[in-house]
Amino acid sequence: MAISKIIANITQYISEAAMRIFRPTDDAYPVIGVQPFTGEPYDKRKDDND
Repeated sequence: MAISKIIANITQYISEAAMRIFRPTDDAYPVIGVQPFTGEPYDKRKDDND
């Protein structure tokens, strides 16, 4: 009877892991879209520190 209990526990452990991997995502990230670039591009010619 102890062996069947161990096998049942192992089966439950593996099946719970598989369900966790393959379930739909439940992320609650906001839909923000594409963000525009607001900085200035790097220009090596303007950087005279070298």
